[in-house]
Amino acid sequence: MLALRDIRKSFGKEEILKGISLEVKRGEVVSILGPSGSGKTTLLRCVNFLEKPDEGNVEIGDLRVDARKASKRQILGLRRRTAMVFQSYNLFANKTALENVMEGLVVVKKLPKDKARQKSLLLLEKVGLAEKADAYPAQLSGGQQQRVGIARALALDPEVILFDEPTSALDPERVGEVLDVIHAIAEGGATMIIVTHELQFARAISKRVVFMEGGRIVEEGTPQQIFHEPKEVRTKAFLQGRLPAWSYDI
Repeated sequence: MLALRDIRKSFGKEEILKGISLEVKRGEVVSILGPSGSGKTTLLRCVNFLEKPDEGNVEIGDLRVDARKASKRQILGLRRRTAMVFQSYNLFANKTALENVMEGLVVVKKLPKDKARQKSLLLLEKVGLAEKADAYPAQLSGGQQQRVGIARALALDPEVILFDEPTSALDPERVGEVLDVIHAIAEGGATMIIVTHELQFARAISKRVVFMEGGRIVEEGTPQQIFHEPKEVRTKAFLQGRLPAWSYDI
């Protein structure tokens, strides 16, 4: 479904990603954990070339892109097959919730406005925000803004949804409402990669968990393997005593 082959990325003289390879199957939810500065977000952004890798290949379905030879058409192809949910929401401040969700459908998918509106209203209903369709971002809580961001991502019918710390900017009382929506989407069979610090949520929702440090994958496995039977000393040290500030039970 999705494959990253030997992805490398440097900023100046600092090598951030040191040859990352990862495969994600259709319908699989993969969570990426690790300390700050381990390269998690950079890796996620390399999937759709928001950060262009220096080396390596990105494959989604039958589309294979060599970072050193990537054309604009290929990069556009990657972006049309993926959708990103950002930690800082990235909504248009001058557009309503409905208009934010419609934007990609009208501009990217070239859908007529009436059809885009109909689909967007259904998606807002799916994330529990039908009554907020005409509200502007400034009138929404952080959790509501993030749910609009999720609806916007779903609108494009992506093959892979990328979540970059989707709860890190939220007040603690708003975390649960966003995680509930993500869980519901996962239950629907979506393919996801989630960079998160919500360890209990990652354990509950993931089919596979990846632990990164220093630009490399240290260990990966099922939630049972990583959280209860980690093999690597560094994984054990990272997890030891780390209790999430918010507990998520499914």
